[in-house]
Amino acid sequence: MKYYLIAGEASGDLHGSLLMQELKQQDPEADFRFWGGDLMEQQGGTLVKHYRDLAFMGFAEVLSNLRTIFKNIKQCKRDIEKFSPDVIIYIDYPGFNFRIMQWARKKGYRNHYYISPQIWAWKEGRIKSIKRDVDEMYVILPFEKKFYEEKHQFPVHFVGHPLIDAIAQRPQTDHEAFLEKYKLDDRPLIALLPGSRKQEIRKMLSVMLKMVDRFPGYQFIIAGAPGQETDFYKPFLQSHDVTLVMNETYKLLSLSHAAMVTSGTATLETALFKVPQVVCYKGGSISYQIAKRIIDLDYISLVNLIMDAPVVKELIQKEFNEKSLEKELTNLLDPTYRNRMFANYYDLEKKLGGTGASKETASLIYEFIKS
Repeated sequence: MKYYLIAGEASGDLHGSLLMQELKQQDPEADFRFWGGDLMEQQGGTLVKHYRDLAFMGFAEVLSNLRTIFKNIKQCKRDIEKFSPDVIIYIDYPGFNFRIMQWARKKGYRNHYYISPQIWAWKEGRIKSIKRDVDEMYVILPFEKKFYEEKHQFPVHFVGHPLIDAIAQRPQTDHEAFLEKYKLDDRPLIALLPGSRKQEIRKMLSVMLKMVDRFPGYQFIIAGAPGQETDFYKPFLQSHDVTLVMNETYKLLSLSHAAMVTSGTATLETALFKVPQVVCYKGGSISYQIAKRIIDLDYISLVNLIMDAPVVKELIQKEFNEKSLEKELTNLLDPTYRNRMFANYYDLEKKLGGTGASKETASLIYEFIKS
């Protein structure tokens, strides 16, 4: 079978790679062509465009790059027609994918959506497009099935969360080898996960790094984003006593004592590694004011959204400042505070279900297109 996958972010690249790995087990003749990243490319097939060339953050940046976005959409449509896939698999990334799937429906292609766009948070009206254009939807958060089926009468498959697969499959980390590789001492590690896009990383690190001198008993380690080059981080390394780790975020989290994490998939990854965290977010003022008026959610982190409770502290916009961050980081080092967070993390993992999300999704997709 021929599979065309579209992922536009680092998290989509991870989920897409795990799905491709399982599709190969189901279908030895699987032929992949995709928009994604390095992890998907490792599974074989042809990478058409890397997600780092697609990542535009915020309303203002999207508007200023409309010409590039429309050019990419046109290229994608031409490429799909040339490849003539048996199924198109959309991985989140709705702004781009919804345009492609509407066109693909008219052309008669099968549309399967993996990792539901967060229409439960904003743009709920997109359910009309989903009902019209999507053949099968695979959701990974437990409350999404109820949202689609009870509120909108659209059947979906709850397959569990693929991050559990990704973490379960990782090799065991050699603590001593990790410390030696990065010339670290025996002080506990505090991980900094500042996001994946340049604009985002600059904003987050400018505040996060101010904690380094205030907690001398700890070593601060930046988790470099997979879509960025090492040179991008050099100015931050020169001005602070901090270490950069590239492409080893899971190893870092497995050894970390605490973490400062930019809102996104990384908050859930950090929780599944049982690392106490404070969630941070600061966007452009225009983008934030627009988002504030159209997004109706009590929380921004996946951890709190899934648990429907303030399990982790969220520092958003003006609250994300030196004083608040220092206070929350101090809390993360307190044993009582940590134990309470650990208990919530275990409850979170139970809600998400066990391993097998990628395998279940691959099996469903293969059976649907085969039949």
